Amino acid sequence: MLKDMLYITAGGFLTIKDKVQKELNALENRGKITKEDSQAFVDRLYERARAEHNENMEYFKEVVNELNLASKDDIARVEKKLDEILKKMKS
Repeated sequence: MLKDMLYITAGGFLTIKDKVQKELNALENRGKITKEDSQAFVDRLYERARAEHNENMEYFKEVVNELNLASKDDIARVEKKLDEILKKMKS
């Protein structure tokens, strides 16, 4: 479910990015803004998206931690321990 939310968010961001880039290109072509202004705007947009992504990832980590869900590392440790136990039982 969390993965789906991240994919939906990423898809939405890419759609918005494409629309913004097309609009910026149109403004450049009409001479309303310079290429440098356009690039600066895109850079700020990416920086803001990165910051929000990092905040969202921290939030998701907190939610997972509060739910007390096992991580991949936790599961790997349990599997390793189980393998060790099974080997001892076979001996």
